[in-house]
Amino acid sequence: MVTIYDVPADALIEEVAGRLEDRIEQPDWMAFAKTGQTRELPPQQDNFWFIRGASLLRKVAMNGPVGVDRLSTEYGGRKRGSNRYRVAGTHSDSSGKKIIRTLLQQLEEEGLIETAKGEGRRITAEGTSFLDNAASDVLTDLDRPELERYA
Repeated sequence: MVTIYDVPADALIEEVAGRLEDRIEQPDWMAFAKTGQTRELPPQQDNFWFIRGASLLRKVAMNGPVGVDRLSTEYGGRKRGSNRYRVAGTHSDSSGKKIIRTLLQQLEEEGLIETAKGEGRRITAEGTSFLDNAASDVLTDLDRPELERYA
């Protein structure tokens, strides 16, 4: 049986994002929202919402139970300030939490994750099955000889 650990992350996230397009809905405000203080513009990808949802689902499956605060730290970036006045060095900053929280709520409504009281969110059996089926499809589509032993 193929799991999420057996396939490359980028291929898995792309496959799961395609499957999530039928299950979750991108809010209207996402066209204007930045992903954090470290960004200047909103995301330019058309399917950003679904890619971030797939990435969140994978992170919850691998690291769960996990909360919004820790996830925003993982999606954070370098805060460099302006280009004109470089007074202080760079600092790390967390990403925006509204996008993460909204996506987690949508994934929870779909039954893929659940809330663990006082611990954060963890993946459900249905979510594990959903990810494993996507990983199985990714593995059959990959043309990499070193991964054939998992098929």
